[in-house]
Amino acid sequence: MWLLAIFIAIPLIEIALFIQVGGWLTLWPTLAIVIATAMLGTALVQRQGRKALNDLRRAVNDLRDPSDPLGHGVMIVLAGILLLTPGFLTDGLGFLLLIPKVRDLVIATVRRNVSITTVAGFSTTGGTNRGPGTPGDVIEGEYRPLKDPENPSTGPSGRTQD
Repeated sequence: MWLLAIFIAIPLIEIALFIQVGGWLTLWPTLAIVIATAMLGTALVQRQGRKALNDLRRAVNDLRDPSDPLGHGVMIVLAGILLLTPGFLTDGLGFLLLIPKVRDLVIATVRRNVSITTVAGFSTTGGTNRGPGTPGDVIEGEYRPLKDPENPSTGPSGRTQD
């Protein structure tokens, strides 16, 4: 029910803000502000998005927890969506999400309110955990050759190595 209220309230607030700002500045300056914020927001989202992607790559390469860079990336994408949506309220929320301290605050709030569970007992390295695919397991199956000697047109697409 609260989602429906948001989908109704945001457009009504945006329309009211457009009427107010348009009354103060007239039509063309109001439209210029909307276009300028979209262009500025796009440039900021691209810049911060690249940084978040690099941070995510570094975290994965260093085998660190990637949740912070992922959270920042998700909020940067949300900021981009809000900034490309015409309106003053959505632009304000979008610009707020481009502030790293605000994103840190949102991530900390989510961490306090969300519990994360992990699955134990499965190892992809073949260690002491006995999960599917560990050494010693026998997996039966059927196979067929990729190339049919009688019909050479079947087989790999040529993009893979034999």
